[in-house]
Amino acid sequence: MVDGHFELVPGHLSLAELRALLESNRPIRLADDAWSAIEHSAEAVSEVLANGRATYGVNTGFGSLATTRIPTESVAALQRNLVLSHAAGAGPLLEDKLVRLILILKINSLSLGYSGVRRSTLELLIAFVNRGILPCVPAQGSVGASGDLAPLAHMSLPLIGEGEVSFKGKRMAAADALAKAGLKPVTLGAKEGLALLNGTQASTAFALAGLFAVENAFAAGMVAGAMSVDAMLGSDVPFQARIHAVRGQVGQMLVAEKLAELLSGSEIRTSHLDCDRVQDPYSLRCQPQVMGAVIDLMSYAAGVLRREANGVSDNPLVFRNETDGTAEIVSGGNFHAEPVAFAADALALAVAEIGSISERRMALLVDAKMSSGLPAFLVAEPGLNSGFMIAQVTSSALTAENKMLAHPASVDSLPTSANQEDHVSMAAHGARRVGRMAENAAVVVGIELLAAAQGLDFRTPLQTSPRLAEALGAIRARVSFLDRDRVMAPDMAQITALVGEGWFRRLVTGILPSE
Repeated sequence: MVDGHFELVPGHLSLAELRALLESNRPIRLADDAWSAIEHSAEAVSEVLANGRATYGVNTGFGSLATTRIPTESVAALQRNLVLSHAAGAGPLLEDKLVRLILILKINSLSLGYSGVRRSTLELLIAFVNRGILPCVPAQGSVGASGDLAPLAHMSLPLIGEGEVSFKGKRMAAADALAKAGLKPVTLGAKEGLALLNGTQASTAFALAGLFAVENAFAAGMVAGAMSVDAMLGSDVPFQARIHAVRGQVGQMLVAEKLAELLSGSEIRTSHLDCDRVQDPYSLRCQPQVMGAVIDLMSYAAGVLRREANGVSDNPLVFRNETDGTAEIVSGGNFHAEPVAFAADALALAVAEIGSISERRMALLVDAKMSSGLPAFLVAEPGLNSGFMIAQVTSSALTAENKMLAHPASVDSLPTSANQEDHVSMAAHGARRVGRMAENAAVVVGIELLAAAQGLDFRTPLQTSPRLAEALGAIRARVSFLDRDRVMAPDMAQITALVGEGWFRRLVTGILPSE
């Protein structure tokens, strides 16, 4: 922090910082020593343009028009036209906080000094973040190769005084917002439009937001699983470290340790140490194996996304020849978002399983034949009252929806730009759907938390463990015990919100990737 600003050191954003930047409106400033690389990169573009060499993105057309030479006097018009023509997105507008994260990711990438963007252009992007001038960006339109072209074009329109923005709670023309803020649009220089539009920042922002939401669901799912074990008189023996050590799966060992910690000190557990039950159902007993595999996938995805957020993914890139120092602009394919697409698909599998095993535990809780003496559907006078019957149906419905959404996006590809861009990643919608799946999982896990809390209350006067008692208290602060039938949706919404806020992360520390 410098003067209340988050100091952005290009290429060094941690996951914890990325989460904080998504969840806050903290202003940013670029580290002082970053400007040198930025200015040298812009100078290199000017050198190449002055030499007159045909260079993609500087003095040629784009995509399948890359062989079309553009005269020097038309270079600025070329960049402006690129932004205008590529602003062809569709669908609902992205949330402001997602747009803000996209801007920050773009600033982070361009500031590494391989993109040829001038200081004045970057300063205006930073001003957008700090003044709350957030471009209106439609959610759909990227196939995740040649970058997130349409979303990033909409992000870039306000830089040239075009498009619309959200500013001080109102949607307005970008030119009006700039005037109100005392800012002026820029005239894009050579390569700048392409540097802004190329890149994976939209897909990466979607996937990061999804990752953080999945972390919230995972933490809540861990607590819900432990509460369900205690409510149904399950055993903590399957969480003994020695069982998991001989298999050696890292996530499995971590989850077993956390579950044992959550259950430690439970009077309920002590009360049935000598019971004659041999084994619990898999959704109770195999939580380390399932949720451990989930956290392994989350950790893999988190690593990919952290690297992508800190890398350079536009094209072409600006280098200096190591021998003679001459400027070189090299065309490659870092805009291809396959790493992000794979990470998003991994997160989709992970969050689908968080919901899947939670729904199975919920089914046990409402089943009087399986719940170790709890009343049918977790309510007094079952028959007269239906209790959690339909809440469990809702849990099943959302779990099934997530199974459908878990189909990998990355295995699909459709050629674009007259077959020049003939293989694409589909990362953008693959990453966006993770957020929707996490919302579904939050509902599913929230329903289990309500049901498990109900089960624990039925075990009174025996008390659960201190950590689970803290969770029970948070639930009961929002939703009272279900003594008879009432409308369930408001109760579910309250605990879903608790999951979405990340409250349960405090009980599952030392395991989440963004810590």
